[in-house]
Amino acid sequence: MARRSVLFSPGDQPDLLRKAPDAGADVVVFDLEDAVAPARKAEAREAVRSVLVDPAFDPASEVCVRVNPVGVAAAADVDAVLGDDAAAATVDSVMLPKAGDADDVRTLWRLLDERDCPRPVLALVESAAGVLHAEAIAAAEATDALVFGAEDLAADIGASRTDEGTEVLYAREHAVLAASAAGVDAVDTVFTDIEDIEGLRDATQFAAELGYDGKMAIHPGQVDPINEAFTPDEDRIEWAREVLAAKERADEAERGVFRVDGEMVDAPLVAQAERVIERAEAADRI
Repeated sequence: MARRSVLFSPGDQPDLLRKAPDAGADVVVFDLEDAVAPARKAEAREAVRSVLVDPAFDPASEVCVRVNPVGVAAAADVDAVLGDDAAAATVDSVMLPKAGDADDVRTLWRLLDERDCPRPVLALVESAAGVLHAEAIAAAEATDALVFGAEDLAADIGASRTDEGTEVLYAREHAVLAASAAGVDAVDTVFTDIEDIEGLRDATQFAAELGYDGKMAIHPGQVDPINEAFTPDEDRIEWAREVLAAKERADEAERGVFRVDGEMVDAPLVAQAERVIERAEAADRI
């Protein structure tokens, strides 16, 4: 399952919820947290539930619901949305915001399990505590992806956001390392300027170079550039195929290092080639 693009849609706007999958995102997130004003939470829960139970709503995307943090309103969100069997049947995953440690993931999982609707958890680390406990959060049994939130993190630590992003670079790298060590997906932070598509392309390409599997989107217009950045092109796929074919020949000859088109290849490049093929397969390119 690819999670190149993770598109958020406000939970209190049912028309947008219905249209969200049309953008082509791998994951659509029905947001009950930051996108909804406190006074509209109950209305948002009902709107999300009504869309999920509609037989006409049949998305190709993974459908995720972002609940409120545990200890705030996560239980009310789970009861209102996933407590309905018909709605729960349409939900593929649940996003947990402001995950501060592995206990937060376990608490959400317990809420889901008690209502007989266990779902993979996409854990959002967006605080100093979350980043420092990223390894444990990623390794929690229910966690299926670690999601990095730079904007809330900057606010939490009192950092000023810059175009270069150096103030959150350590945390951004730490999150992807934690996800990789746990064998779960890593999803990068949002790009807030929805008009700056070239800036989005650069930021997404950098995230892919860091090792991220996908990136959050806050507007449908961001989906295609994000998908493109996380989808290997034909040249890259062909390179990966040649490397893996050459590795098979080298294994037969009991050679650890071999040459492909003049390039010396060893285990790290083989791992890169395997990752390219995995991403291409996830995106249905091969």
